[in-house]
Amino acid sequence: MSRKLTRLAPLVVLVVLAVLPFSTLQVPGLFDGVLNSPGTLQLLALCLLFGGVALSYDLLFGFTGLLSFGHALYFAAGTYVANLALTQLGWGLGAALALTTAVGVVLPLLVGGVALRVSGIAFSMVTLAIAQVGSIVVLRDPGGLTGGEEGLALDRSNVPDAFVGVLNTVNLYWLALAYLALVYVVVAWVTGSRAGRVWQAIRENERRVEVLGLRPYPFKLVVFALAGLLAALGGVVHLLLLGGSTPRTTTADFTLGLLVMVVLGGAGSRWGAVLGGVLYTYLDSRLTDLASSAAVQDLPAWLRVPLSEPLFLLGSLFVLVVFFVPGGIAGLVARLRERRAGRRPGAPAGGATPPPGRVVEQLRETASRGVGVGAGGPRDGV
Repeated sequence: MSRKLTRLAPLVVLVVLAVLPFSTLQVPGLFDGVLNSPGTLQLLALCLLFGGVALSYDLLFGFTGLLSFGHALYFAAGTYVANLALTQLGWGLGAALALTTAVGVVLPLLVGGVALRVSGIAFSMVTLAIAQVGSIVVLRDPGGLTGGEEGLALDRSNVPDAFVGVLNTVNLYWLALAYLALVYVVVAWVTGSRAGRVWQAIRENERRVEVLGLRPYPFKLVVFALAGLLAALGGVVHLLLLGGSTPRTTTADFTLGLLVMVVLGGAGSRWGAVLGGVLYTYLDSRLTDLASSAAVQDLPAWLRVPLSEPLFLLGSLFVLVVFFVPGGIAGLVARLRERRAGRRPGAPAGGATPPPGRVVEQLRETASRGVGVGAGGPRDGV
């Protein structure tokens, strides 16, 4: 019964979130207006969007063990490519989405083709360097295409009317929810496949994967491209939500924010990464409002200065989570479940990856079936 409830939980949450815009409930202290007000729906849409983007990064970091500092590059590519297609080329949203999808596949394949030739800290530094090149290009505004530091405003004349105007904020909310649902389904599917088990084994011990006769490189390249594509699609949703592209999405700080989201929620946990993205985005927005409030400005300087810096507070939260809740929110929930059920710590919980021993056992089964052996790529389950 408990397993059935666990499997139904995402569907129940999806239904609740889908009908939320019909609610006129007011939650003082959490939101400024009623739940279906445009301002609240805008904030909730951003939370859902970054829940999905955080999950795309968790696919790379939490499930495969690849610490990339360049994930922002693909998100930024999504928002800028779609914006240029809509604003400069005059294309419709469907054509812009198709172009973004193509770029969202090709770009991470090119970057991953180079970066994945090395591992560990070298891999992280290569992704950071390539992402910084992208950020510099955007800021230099070649040919007046990116808008430089000012960003690039979206020409909404080619955007469907359903996504234009304050009265249609609810449609943008549903779009963000649909994006989150898409990412969740894709990640759940691929991580449960044979290729997904190889990714988890790579995270635990890449050498052992090689000993079992599998080549890690093509598997890593596939997950790198898939995570980049999901991030690029999130960039399109971000473009429609904010009505423009901003160079902030190209910076390493943006990727570090995604890392904090995943660690906060729990790396290697689908619902944990989503919750971390939602919570971080909400706190980032509300702490900014708190910093400019009269209550904070009237405090003594030794309190006012740190409380006026949302990044300081979020960074402090990150440090506390790393030290006192090492598995993030998902890890904390799993430990509480284990104590309640009388299981030994480390037993697999719903939504989390299996322990290393089980991963290796599954990998032996995968290798014996010949998945990804020979021509050098994952051919089954992706």
